Amino acid sequence: MTRLVRGADGRMWTVHSRVEWRNPVASDDFEHDVSGGVLPGVMMAGMLVVMVVVLIAWTPEQVVVPAWLILALIFLFAFFPVRWALRRPHTLVAESKATADELPPERWIGSVRGPLAVRQEASRVARTIEMHSLPDVEGPLQPVD
Repeated sequence: MTRLVRGADGRMWTVHSRVEWRNPVASDDFEHDVSGGVLPGVMMAGMLVVMVVVLIAWTPEQVVVPAWLILALIFLFAFFPVRWALRRPHTLVAESKATADELPPERWIGSVRGPLAVRQEASRVARTIEMHSLPDVEGPLQPVD
């Protein structure tokens, strides 16, 4: 998602975002910085698949499984992966180029979680730039040198 915005001072700003598939490292999260990587998740998914195959293979033919139960299990198993995908952090960037009026280039960067929140925040940043020529200091964006 990229938006071009003209600020009140005449500068053109580019507001864009990108999905971060890994959580950004922050000094506040030092205790939680150590992770097991991808292997534990792959192993748990593999064990789940093996257990489902064994359950289906050992089920007697007289057992009738209702369709609503299968649908409920699919929703249950899909809940956490879908939640994980929808809660990925997005990096929101607002940047301008230098102008002939000797206004310096600026770059503001921040992090927002979730696609809907990113869309709303990008709209809010664009409106603020149109009215005040800069993103809001109290928002998630902070100036970068």
